[in-house]
Amino acid sequence: MDTQSWKDVYKGMSSDNIKGLVLALSSSLFIGASFIIKKKGLKKAGASGVRAGVGGYSYLYETLWWVGMITMIVGEVANFAAYAFAPAILVTPLGALSIIISAVLARIILREKLHTFGILGCALCVVGSITIVLHAPQEREIQSVKEVWDLATEPAFLLYAVAVIIAVLILIFHYLPQYGQTHIMFYIGVCSLMGSLSVMSVKALGIALKLTLSGTNQLIYPQTWAFTLIVIVCVLTQMNYLNKALDTFNTAVVSPIYYVMFTSLTILASIIMFKDWDRQNPTQIVTEMCGFVTILSGTFLLHKTKDMVDGPAMLPVRLPKHGDDENGFGQEGIPLRRQDSLRSP
Repeated sequence: MDTQSWKDVYKGMSSDNIKGLVLALSSSLFIGASFIIKKKGLKKAGASGVRAGVGGYSYLYETLWWVGMITMIVGEVANFAAYAFAPAILVTPLGALSIIISAVLARIILREKLHTFGILGCALCVVGSITIVLHAPQEREIQSVKEVWDLATEPAFLLYAVAVIIAVLILIFHYLPQYGQTHIMFYIGVCSLMGSLSVMSVKALGIALKLTLSGTNQLIYPQTWAFTLIVIVCVLTQMNYLNKALDTFNTAVVSPIYYVMFTSLTILASIIMFKDWDRQNPTQIVTEMCGFVTILSGTFLLHKTKDMVDGPAMLPVRLPKHGDDENGFGQEGIPLRRQDSLRSP
């Protein structure tokens, strides 16, 4: 009876949807594992050279880091392919699984700790993200890459893009040199802001590729190559500052915060560019806003507990405001970096 019920549940699932589901699950596995592999590579490279967190690029000579990068690329390709087979409402929520995979592997392989409230924060992030995705509107049909360019050059999205670029430049040249080693949100902020622009361009490239393969060549349009340039610049920026974040902070915290900020800003960019809310009723919009509040709550818990461990309370160790930061402790007397600093001699 149970076997028959199982068959009844999956009878209506098309072969394409099954392919998309498998690809999406594979994507989460690869991306979640890539954070850990890259972190191992960064730690190994930092032991013999200048750490990425302080401006070094020795990780580029580390084989393990490249294995992690290739693993992430495979995951992203699988995720892109999943959208070709299954609807976004099936594929997108499964991306949250990469957070859980990354946190579990960080605990097992890297021996990093995650406070109980950090686990709760991670759960809130996942629930909030799923809530937004489940109530997101359907994407509009695009017949040409020129249509996407017209949407991207409308005043509202141009204003958003300019605001993102200004914010990124301020973070990079003003805040990161002073607070990058102690405040995780600055590194992740750069990655997420640039990511919201890259996703819009990746979507345009995906449309161009699909139309080209179907017989309508989109490679002849300069807009296609403009989107390609934007993707390259954004992805390289994301990769650079994500490496710095992974090298400086706990992986189990970097992964969910990056996922939350990246997802939130991408949805915001999509709302502005594709005017998604124009096709939604008030109930759907309010539900999405509740999802954002849930995400913010989870992010707050993760941020506040990133250096806490379960067990007896630790006595704070206070250092001068401009004292040496090599032991990983800030002026408030709490560990600012990886939890393995608590176990260093």
